[in-house]
Amino acid sequence: MANWRDSARNVRFFIIDYRAAFPLLIALLHIRLWTIMFAVFATVFFSLLERFGFTVSVFVRWVRAYIAGPRKIAQPWWKS
Repeated sequence: MANWRDSARNVRFFIIDYRAAFPLLIALLHIRLWTIMFAVFATVFFSLLERFGFTVSVFVRWVRAYIAGPRKIAQPWWKS
């Protein structure tokens, strides 16, 4: 029996999160070696993100902050 408290949980395909299982669906629809390899790589990538507690949007923001570096300048360089 489903309860209203279960409505906030992520959708899962067995133990795999739905974001990680979606590339497998694409590989089943277009059966080629490169799509299967891409699907396996994407599934592993999304599973690792979930393992470390990231979503895709949080991971992109984390990478952007890492690339930008720790020093944040308040004034543009051309107005100095």
